[in-house]
Amino acid sequence: MIGILDYGMGNLGSVQNACAALDIPARMLNAPSEMDGVSGVLMPGQGAFRDCMNHLQDQGWVEPLREWIKADKPFFGICMGLQVLFEDSEESPGSEGLAVLPGTVKKFPPSDELKVPQMGWNRCKWDAKQTYFPAALHERHFYYVHSYYVPMTDADWVAGTTTYGLEYVSAVSFGNCHAVQFHPEKSQADGLKLLKHFSETVS
Repeated sequence: MIGILDYGMGNLGSVQNACAALDIPARMLNAPSEMDGVSGVLMPGQGAFRDCMNHLQDQGWVEPLREWIKADKPFFGICMGLQVLFEDSEESPGSEGLAVLPGTVKKFPPSDELKVPQMGWNRCKWDAKQTYFPAALHERHFYYVHSYYVPMTDADWVAGTTTYGLEYVSAVSFGNCHAVQFHPEKSQADGLKLLKHFSETVS
């Protein structure tokens, strides 16, 4: 059973519908105590970094999520669900993230050629050393909507990269924790394959 984190933000309806279409056993998690009944946690997210962290803090999710990930239990983050894994973001100075990964989320620099936010389809290239994301989805197109990005690094947790004016980290993977910057639930067949893959790896 997959638990979809309901903390007042995120594209919950689309994620829930995608799971239903794939016959993935899933239910909403409305409180941290409900995590005990699921084998994996799926965290959608959209909106501002500070708002996301405030919602998580107000509803008591921050420490349970940190402990879940620290215990190497299956976790899959989408969009803001990736960004809050880091220490902080230029979007919200002074607002601390879950800080399970080092680094600061940055804003795309101004550009005459590219619009910010990045909105639309783009490729994700899996890192050669990553072992979690399916090879068949290497360099496939997924749907993105974001103004902030995770800077490139040679850390082992980098699982995928995307180029939009610059190359940035668009997928992370360490232990049983995985997250992507794009929206699998909005990415048609390839995105649904990724959600199905997560469900199969935690069942």
